[in-house]
Amino acid sequence: MPCTFCATSPASSSSPSPQPHLRSDSSRHLRILLQRPPLPESLGGGAAAKMIGRQLLLTYLYLLIYVCLSSGVILFNKWVLSPKYFKFPFPITLTMIHMAFSGIVTFFLVRVFKVVAPVKMTFHIYATCVIPISAFFASSLWFGNTAYLYISVAFIQMLKALMPVATFIMAVICGTDKLRWDLFLNMVLVSVGVVVSSYGEIHFNVIGTLYQVTGIFAEALRLVLTQVLLQKKGLTLNPITSLYYIAPCSFIFLFIPWYLLEKPEMDVSQIQFNYSIFFLNALSAFALNISIFLVIGRTGAVTIRVAGVLKDWILIALSTIIFPESIITSLNIIGYAVALSGVVLYNYLKMKDGKANQLPADNTPDRATKDKKVLNIHRPDNSMDNNDGTVIGGLASEAAVVDEEAPLIPSARLSYVTRTQTGSFSNR
Repeated sequence: MPCTFCATSPASSSSPSPQPHLRSDSSRHLRILLQRPPLPESLGGGAAAKMIGRQLLLTYLYLLIYVCLSSGVILFNKWVLSPKYFKFPFPITLTMIHMAFSGIVTFFLVRVFKVVAPVKMTFHIYATCVIPISAFFASSLWFGNTAYLYISVAFIQMLKALMPVATFIMAVICGTDKLRWDLFLNMVLVSVGVVVSSYGEIHFNVIGTLYQVTGIFAEALRLVLTQVLLQKKGLTLNPITSLYYIAPCSFIFLFIPWYLLEKPEMDVSQIQFNYSIFFLNALSAFALNISIFLVIGRTGAVTIRVAGVLKDWILIALSTIIFPESIITSLNIIGYAVALSGVVLYNYLKMKDGKANQLPADNTPDRATKDKKVLNIHRPDNSMDNNDGTVIGGLASEAAVVDEEAPLIPSARLSYVTRTQTGSFSNR
């Protein structure tokens, strides 16, 4: 409700990085966690094939863990917030628990255990970039989680098909993308599909729908601000470092509406906290973020998109089993299929544009030399790993695969943008 915060790719440009000291520190730690061991040239065909098979098996295991955790976190959040089950109808409180948990854990990962290196964050960058991004991040989580109180998980997943539409609109308004008729007609197709799906919703709720759509547009604006503010300053954040900087600030933003809206009601109702439930909920959400951290380093964007589509259909089916009040109609399915076809076409158009922008860099001698050095690393779907640093190659592609379901995912989506703009972590 998960949560993906403009340097050019090292593989697509021969110019030096604007911040080599930051890149070297970050790359060294990320290689330890994410990079697959290279295949030695001395290995025979059988040994090389066996190693590739082992790496593929591990990659698909990570993908399976991502799909399971992503679906599980959504269902877990719905169960906690639903007044019919766990009966904790305080979405802001739940989101604040997630932010506090992720902020504390990432502090230990970055500062104590030094799993990843922090970036050079000045007060000016934090005030002008991180704070506004955190504000919209907190808003998207607040509105998205509140929607669970009113509408079903299945319908929420169908509404999330509007994410490319929202991102495209915000990008055009902010001047980071141009209005094109092919994309505009594609957005109309997605919107028509969502409208048909909404018309077929038996338990349609205006308030819940408005909360979810508002959360989607807040997340879209956060993505555009990330593109405009952070990346133009040459900062690239992975899911862990993004949470390290953004989670505490988001917690503060959420505190104000919590104090005004939820605290008085909690004082009256005298809710008894089940600490084990909230700890498991926050831990599962953070584990989901870590799974994305690992998956991003081992697969291409195409594989992640396919896994995301598969996860959405599985989640819709599971939600009707776990929450019997969630009923899917034929119009729901037809509308969602139309919207999803529009999302797939949108992905195709953006990937096509990204490859077109990438061609000049791919033909350079430096690129050929660098590609030759990394040929011994097996990378599935690597055709999407080095899109150029434009909105077409990063922001728009990410918008089609966002997961707003968990408070920790939006920051992971940041790594989608930075990964498509700076090359995959395994290239460093």
